[in-house]
Amino acid sequence: MSNLSVDHLLGIKGLSREDIELIFTTADNFKDVINRPIKKVPSLRDITIANLFFENSTRTKLSFELAEKRLSADVVNFSASGSSLKKGETLIDTVNNILAMKVDMVVMRHPNPGAAVFLSRNVNSRIVNAGDGAHEHPTQALLDTYSIREKYGDVEGKKVVIVGDIVHSRVALSNIFALQKLGATVKVCGPQTLIPKYIEDLGVEVELDLRKALEWCDIANMLRIQLERQDIKYFPSIREYTMTYGVDAELLNSLSKEVTIMHPGPINRGVEITSDVADSDHAIILNQVENGVAIRMAVLYLLAEKIAR
Repeated sequence: MSNLSVDHLLGIKGLSREDIELIFTTADNFKDVINRPIKKVPSLRDITIANLFFENSTRTKLSFELAEKRLSADVVNFSASGSSLKKGETLIDTVNNILAMKVDMVVMRHPNPGAAVFLSRNVNSRIVNAGDGAHEHPTQALLDTYSIREKYGDVEGKKVVIVGDIVHSRVALSNIFALQKLGATVKVCGPQTLIPKYIEDLGVEVELDLRKALEWCDIANMLRIQLERQDIKYFPSIREYTMTYGVDAELLNSLSKEVTIMHPGPINRGVEITSDVADSDHAIILNQVENGVAIRMAVLYLLAEKIAR
């Protein structure tokens, strides 16, 4: 297969295994590009991409922007805080005004679940979902699974536990979909109050004991507590959470097997993982960041092929 089966990247749920493998193969080529002295290719020289970020972002926004510039696209950055949305303009009007300036592709992060799907049905452009509320974050899941493939050679048969604030996490949901499509087994671990009610309907087991989860898994993907999405208290205190679900070097070294540690960022050091874990040989966190640029280059390149030039 040389083309994606979808016209937009709205979520992992809509991708086939073949789509994911095509993105990975394309990312392999772009990884070579970003590791050579001249890190640019002219692949998207005649494409204009608008980055619309309605929520704060550091890594994702920078990663997309770098990916676009490495592909020689023209880039427009849009910040909601200083925009006409503050004057009451609708999302569709805002985007259509941007598209009227001949923009070919929109990368959007939005606090409302389903915003990217809504946009894809109402505007004439290729849409890439850079995170919609607590729903999906497809490029993060792609770079996470790509990083596992890079480390182990294959995702098939791997045991992955996602630890932390599952209920508020778009990363968790997208990772579950991606890992399962590629043949991995997934468990989630965290306080009962931070585990979604119907998570087992997705074919995911729940393990409330962190040590048991770590003894079972090959890879632990550690999520931060998303306090900005929490309107009530889900556990007594951060200190108590850390004592029960935080990973430090002592715990890792006491396990009967080697476990790879991942984190989508931003890391709250000393909460979900300590610095001696984040900076250790167990962690592939900086590999994830590097792979993020290659994966996003691949996604943008493959979606641009769908644009009538």
